[in-house]
Amino acid sequence: MTERKPPGVRFESWVDRQIREAEARGEFADLPGAGKPLPDLGAAHDDLWWVKRKMAREGLSVLPPALALRKEAEDAHEAALAAPTERAARKILEDVNVKIRDMMYKPPPGPPLGRKPFDVEGVLAERRARRD
Repeated sequence: MTERKPPGVRFESWVDRQIREAEARGEFADLPGAGKPLPDLGAAHDDLWWVKRKMAREGLSVLPPALALRKEAEDAHEAALAAPTERAARKILEDVNVKIRDMMYKPPPGPPLGRKPFDVEGVLAERRARRD
């Protein structure tokens, strides 16, 4: 545990002594990134830099629910077209349609969804046409 600053000693000199002693013990010897420039040194100041970095490291993204569902619907459409069977394609479309209908009837805060449920038979016809 770090010792307390003794009374009567200037704070700056006490900190300098702590650093000098730690350096002499080799506590700064093999730190990650040693000898490399600091990342984002020239970047503009951002108060939430650590939140954004943590989210990127964890693979998280924050989208409003409507935008997240819009993206999911686009992905579902492509997945249905590429599905190995018509039954699998139908399941993908019907699952996302349930979510779209739920959001249409209970809109969350944020931008509007801008999607309507898929015409399952129409997408399946498009899928058949692409496969032929």
